[in-house]
Amino acid sequence: MKEDNKDMPAQIQESDAPSGFAERSSLYQEFLAEREEILRHKWLESEKHGKDIGFERALLDWIRRHRQSWRSARTKQPPQ
Repeated sequence: MKEDNKDMPAQIQESDAPSGFAERSSLYQEFLAEREEILRHKWLESEKHGKDIGFERALLDWIRRHRQSWRSARTKQPPQ
């Protein structure tokens, strides 16, 4: 669910990761996908509140409200 929006925070590029590690590690790929969702949540919630809510607040809120359903949805999808 990628959205093109110039105001969204920059994401870590695979070129920033250790050479070849990201391609070989499913755990690292899962971490990056989860981090992207948390940053998206942070951005959306910050927009709603009219101020930056911070990563820690966004992380805890996302875990509480969205993590379980996000993980369930990912396990039902075929790997990309």
